[in-house]
Amino acid sequence: MDQIANMLTSIRNAQRAGHESVTFPSSRLKLSIARILERKGFVEKVEEISENEIAPLLRVNLRYHRLSPTELDPAIRGIRRVSRLGQRRYVHRNEIRKVKNGYGFAIISTPKGVMTGSEAYHAGLGGEYICDVW
Repeated sequence: MDQIANMLTSIRNAQRAGHESVTFPSSRLKLSIARILERKGFVEKVEEISENEIAPLLRVNLRYHRLSPTELDPAIRGIRRVSRLGQRRYVHRNEIRKVKNGYGFAIISTPKGVMTGSEAYHAGLGGEYICDVW
């Protein structure tokens, strides 16, 4: 099973259902992706919960925009996995494109860590194209 795809699907489904937060098993890559989402303002808060030492969990508090007193709009409109287990997708610096004409961003795993597409482009790095978020 693709654990990153499961994480992205959990976030997408929780946002559509209107949940306040979502919890899933933690890993360093998942934590890095969640921290980028937090830094870019797509989620409220990311915290690692270690109830036991065997399986730490990652809790992501989701962000919503209030349209009216009773209606909330999810901050994440869409999230799409690009590189999959069966078909990895790697990009060079000059192949990194804007997502939704700049309204979204790409998450790329580079040799210097996980970063957004624009950060990787400015650092002159390429890597595995993990996902698009808008």
